[in-house]
Amino acid sequence: METATVSRNGTPWVVEFYRSALGKKAVMAATGIMLFGFVFVHMLGNLKLYLGADAINHYGEFLRTVGYPILPHGGMLWIARIVLLGAVALHMLSALQLTLISRAARPEEYERKEFAIASYASRTMRWGGVIILAFILWHLADLTLGLTPGYVFAEGKPYENIVASFSRMPVAIFYIIANLMLGLHLYHGLWSMFQSLGCNNPRFNTWRNEFAAAFAVIITIGNISFPISVMLGLVK
Repeated sequence: METATVSRNGTPWVVEFYRSALGKKAVMAATGIMLFGFVFVHMLGNLKLYLGADAINHYGEFLRTVGYPILPHGGMLWIARIVLLGAVALHMLSALQLTLISRAARPEEYERKEFAIASYASRTMRWGGVIILAFILWHLADLTLGLTPGYVFAEGKPYENIVASFSRMPVAIFYIIANLMLGLHLYHGLWSMFQSLGCNNPRFNTWRNEFAAAFAVIITIGNISFPISVMLGLVK
């Protein structure tokens, strides 16, 4: 007797669903919501930089003590990081597989025409994802583990680490470029996510475009303000 969790060919229903284009879009939407929420909360938390060392250092310590003593000190934070990295990997894999499915289904002439009229943000989604992944890994190595050269890492002191890290001009510039790419990715990703969720109606298109643009601009301005403030000496 068949169950709801197994398809007719014996493959688990979840695997069978993911193999379809609809399943990959659903995974992209679900992981996208997780990542959109994370970048927003992460940016809000980092704004405590402007309240001084005590504010952001206490905030950092609060994050490290979530789940303690049931989990080791900082355990919940590492679980969240691993889950988010997994979400990024699934998001990028689903996007790549959807691109391959789309290319296989379209005539060459149609594909070239579509590329010509596509927005810059949509054309750079793939490379933007790679740059963002590289940025996340650098960010963890730089401000979480203190493994990058050029400054003395202070354990448990995010304020001092942010100022010391962004005092290195190449790092600050890389951070700004990565967040500009993130802004483009957020804009096109939000716009596409609403479409995948069925919000593709002329009555809603203007609203979703404005919401996606506003969200991307707010995140981008907030994130690039940190290295700029350090370079200008406003935060020191």
